[in-house]
Amino acid sequence: MKQNMGSTDKIIRIIVAIIFAALFFTGTVTGTFGYVLLALGGVFVLTSLVSFCPIYAAIGVNTCPRR
Repeated sequence: MKQNMGSTDKIIRIIVAIIFAALFFTGTVTGTFGYVLLALGGVFVLTSLVSFCPIYAAIGVNTCPRR
């Protein structure tokens, strides 16, 4: 997999994932919607760790700086 995510994009995704987790674990968001947000946060963390987003690859977006 070729990296297609820059550091700013990764930081934003991790912050959003933390917010989603906080909303779920504090009970602010519950039920099915809470689980969906929690899963989405997990996907954000995973894609940030591997620096690859399959949706970006499908639509041709690359936020990774050129080397």
